[in-house]
Amino acid sequence: MSLFTRSHQPPDTDGATTKEDHEPSAPPEDGLREGGTDNGTAGDGPGTADPHAPHGRCAKYPVAAPVLWWTVTLLAAALVFVALMLPGNVAYFQAKSFLRIPAEPILLAALLLVLPRRPRRVLAVLTGVGLALVLILKLLDIGFNQFLGRGFNVVLDWGLLDDAESYLQDTAGRAGALAAVIGIVVLVLALLVVMPLAVVRLVGLMHRDRHTASRATIVAGTVWITCSALGLQLIGTTPVATNNTIGLLQDRAARVKATLRDEAAFAKEVEKDAFADVPPDQLLTGLRGKDVIFAFIESYGRAALQDPAIAPGVNATLDDATDDLSEAGFSAKSGWLTSATYGGSSWLGHSTFLSGLWIDNQDRYRTVTAGERLTLPGAFHRTGAWRTVGVVPGVQYNWPEGRFYGLDKVYDSRDLGYRGPKFSWSTMPDQYALTAFQRLEHGKEHDKPLMSQIILTSSHQPWAPLPEMIDWDRVGDGSVYKAVEKAGKDPADVFSDGTKAKEEYGRSVQYSVRSLTEFVERYGDKDTVVVFLGDHQPMARVSGNGASHDVPVTIVAHDQKVLDRVSDWGWSDGLKPTEDAPVWRMDRFRNRFLTAYGPQNGATPTPSASPASPASPANP
Repeated sequence: MSLFTRSHQPPDTDGATTKEDHEPSAPPEDGLREGGTDNGTAGDGPGTADPHAPHGRCAKYPVAAPVLWWTVTLLAAALVFVALMLPGNVAYFQAKSFLRIPAEPILLAALLLVLPRRPRRVLAVLTGVGLALVLILKLLDIGFNQFLGRGFNVVLDWGLLDDAESYLQDTAGRAGALAAVIGIVVLVLALLVVMPLAVVRLVGLMHRDRHTASRATIVAGTVWITCSALGLQLIGTTPVATNNTIGLLQDRAARVKATLRDEAAFAKEVEKDAFADVPPDQLLTGLRGKDVIFAFIESYGRAALQDPAIAPGVNATLDDATDDLSEAGFSAKSGWLTSATYGGSSWLGHSTFLSGLWIDNQDRYRTVTAGERLTLPGAFHRTGAWRTVGVVPGVQYNWPEGRFYGLDKVYDSRDLGYRGPKFSWSTMPDQYALTAFQRLEHGKEHDKPLMSQIILTSSHQPWAPLPEMIDWDRVGDGSVYKAVEKAGKDPADVFSDGTKAKEEYGRSVQYSVRSLTEFVERYGDKDTVVVFLGDHQPMARVSGNGASHDVPVTIVAHDQKVLDRVSDWGWSDGLKPTEDAPVWRMDRFRNRFLTAYGPQNGATPTPSASPASPASPANP
């Protein structure tokens, strides 16, 4: 017997008798037959056939058949209920989220009870398909909220599914990723088939006894209206009456409209740049002769410094590194930036920081990288006083954005000479990437100082296996890391355990910070300036649901005059920003930096503040 086995009840007549309705071979309506009188008129009178009288298989299996029938019916009802009530964020997976009265099935039932048979069937099937799509959207929301701290954008986010598949390969292996993809495809197809059948079955159940169904619908509607009007709450501030599915659809429709409007508005915003026409000889005069490094540490967020399960180890590493750098003659100042992204999509954080524009979605990223916006590396390049290079070990293919950023040379994973193993997503350890940078660029004689953009990837999730610091002279071509990788933890074990994920995340940040600061101690000199920051917070499993988007940012310099230029920023001394240190949106950094290190005689125009984006609150 299939999920939607036909019951053996008298046929639905919709209040009128037809010859076809009396024919034994006529197919039952909606997978269920309604109760009716012997003469074909619906009613509860003496002539009404007993809807529970044994027929066919029910007579043959008087116990099993009814049990199976009701089991399947209850499963159909549960599936529809879950589609309506499932929250799009695991933070709301609580009993109170499901102990509410939804408006949507009441409204739908009222409509279906008055429709003729054929329109009713069509509407039931369309409703089932719609509910399947709603449930799929909620499942996408759950994943995006868990990893990126926001819901799924139905216009822009389809391209990110490829990145999700790549991440699965790094976490569960190629076979695991393939199995997951197949499972997801099967689930989607199953929902698109099973959900319409479930709705059809429930609609048939209503028309089996329309009198009772009508009374139940009226009672449910009355209760819902009463609860809504009185604002009744069951647990805490959760209202009893809800129309969350209608609200979800309205919200997504509004987001689609806002996304389409945003493209045109952002294109105009890109054209406004207070530094676009500044003469090259007036740019970055306060850093002339300095080797400047901009380094991004993957997933280095506020949680690393403030979460009780993570912060002790990270803060100890930052304190030790501050002392070690001080002994080497370096000083530092640190603050906070609010990233345009969270949990992933690192390139959005990089481009926001470097371009001075709030780039929180892929459409904005495509728009800005297709133009000629002045970026921080581009400003160094425009002066003609620096050689500009990029070290991007996470890139495994041609990277045309290097030209947009104004980089003379880009070293991706294929150019760094690494012969060791991957560490999950990270193609190579940070210590190796920095060693390669020293060998290929930083340690060579140049007729100009270097401006370098370096992306460190060892702290990228799933944080297993992790590399370890080794003697810098032993790094070689990276082959030494084979034993380290083999002895590391399984990423699937770490990812599935929230406590382990936090522990390993903290260790990964400690490793990345130590790699960078030891590089500065070992290879830096009196002309070295380093700006390093996180690109975004780690995913919700580590940073917590509803966590801020804040990341630490630090300037390290040997020459005290470099730090004196930002003395009015209010930043904390050392590598660790205090909790009350200033918090700026990440897109504000470029203008502040170019102003601080421009001419001190006012030759550089006062940059206008970046207009606030509706999608970029202080803590998105």
